[in-house]
Amino acid sequence: MFNLQNYSTQNIKNDILSGAVVAVALVPEAIAFSFIAGVSPVVGLYAAFIIGLVTSILGGKPGMISGATGAVAIVFVSLGLGVSELNPSLDKEALSMLILHYILLTSIIAGVFQIIVGLLKMGKFIRLVPQPAMFGFVNGLAIVIALSQFKFFAPSNAEELNGWGELIGASFSENTLMYFIVLITMLIMHFLPKFTKAIPSGLVAIVGLTLLVFVTGADTKLVGDLADLSNTSMPSFTLPNMSLFSADAMYLILPSAVLVALVGLIESLLTLSVLDEMSGTRGSGNKECVAQGIGNVSSGFFGGMAGCAMIGQSIINYSSGGLGRLSSFTAAVLLITLVVAFSGVIAIIPVAVLVGIMFMVSIGTFEFSSIRRIKHMPRADALVLVAVTVITVFEDLAVAVVAGIIISALVFAWEHAKIHSRTNINKDGKKIYCLNGPLFFASVASFAEQFDIKNDPKEVIIDFESARVMDSSGAEAIDSITEKYNKAGKKLTLRHLSEDCKKVLKIAGPFCTYEEDDPTYKVAVNI
Repeated sequence: MFNLQNYSTQNIKNDILSGAVVAVALVPEAIAFSFIAGVSPVVGLYAAFIIGLVTSILGGKPGMISGATGAVAIVFVSLGLGVSELNPSLDKEALSMLILHYILLTSIIAGVFQIIVGLLKMGKFIRLVPQPAMFGFVNGLAIVIALSQFKFFAPSNAEELNGWGELIGASFSENTLMYFIVLITMLIMHFLPKFTKAIPSGLVAIVGLTLLVFVTGADTKLVGDLADLSNTSMPSFTLPNMSLFSADAMYLILPSAVLVALVGLIESLLTLSVLDEMSGTRGSGNKECVAQGIGNVSSGFFGGMAGCAMIGQSIINYSSGGLGRLSSFTAAVLLITLVVAFSGVIAIIPVAVLVGIMFMVSIGTFEFSSIRRIKHMPRADALVLVAVTVITVFEDLAVAVVAGIIISALVFAWEHAKIHSRTNINKDGKKIYCLNGPLFFASVASFAEQFDIKNDPKEVIIDFESARVMDSSGAEAIDSITEKYNKAGKKLTLRHLSEDCKKVLKIAGPFCTYEEDDPTYKVAVNI
């Protein structure tokens, strides 16, 4: 919640001004993501307001911005196609309304799932994402942010053009002024902070270039050209029409809801991690999960689609000086105020200004240091970084992060799949195998190769003092080698196994000796 005692006049000014920049930048993004999902722009705007408002108060990181996002909107594209297949006889208007109800119910269920994840304290599992995967996520998302801006340059008669040559030519001739405004915006964003940080450079670009275009009457694409916002009203409570949903519909909704929840949580928690590095403070992942869930449930009940944290807008906010909850609260409230009460003002903002801001966000988001580091990284880490980047751009954020974790886990298992031993004969003629390394599923084969059962003396000792049994596969390998020594008629003694490990062993248990300094680790087994 807000702690006004910790707010200085400077904090308040920075948060309000940066929130104003973010509010304006949210408008075209919310509209664009609504188009991607196949619903009215109002649905995305309501989502940006409601989710942003809830997370600004309850979220795990002050100043983090949430709203409708492309990663979640893409899931709704698949949902819309499924709805169309289930209802082939509906006309376009009826189908559009049905898809909206599906999206609202999916958003509510996804939010409930996210709340459960947060209450179960599962947000901490974001720590399993390795640093190269984090770099890949950030770089991939930076590329996605940049690529998503190019649709605003499409010429008005794009459908009538043949081939890339005509498309590029028409785009350049129609958007020459737009390219110029984008360039000026980027220059303002880059150079103004070098002279003063009293006013966010993004706000200066928006106000200054909007006034310039308005006064000169320059012919360029405006926000009002993207959608008609003149009849937008405050969101009101609404319930999805449950009579529209059959058993087949629920088979479609539930998997989509789970995917929306997972994509939303992954993007939100990774964004939180990025902002933690930027701010030097640590946010609460579990708190963010609950806040995202409450935001999505609320959004679904008030006519908005599900969303999650937005790394681009969050970085705009942080880089503009918005570090407190007041900044994200201001962004949400000002967004709906502008859309409802000042839609005419929003409509005259040049799209090119907002595109220029997002290009600078993309540049600021991209981890250029990772390119310099990549040649010094282990090959496995470099592979994870590149793979996550590519999959984020061409496929899906959730798939990319999961792929990065799997690749990292496989590499870790491969690198630790060796267990070594040194042997010696004691004064009693017993051969001692002193093991070193982890004993788990990947190192079982290496473990079995250490022993020379045929040529070993009658009494053998296996010492696990420098080894660790990590799972049930390791315990089974110990049982197996014990059985082989028994069949060879040789006495085997096992030293330095934890009490937990001894209980798991079925065959080798009786051959374990008691040691005062036995380890206390636990063995991961399936119960």
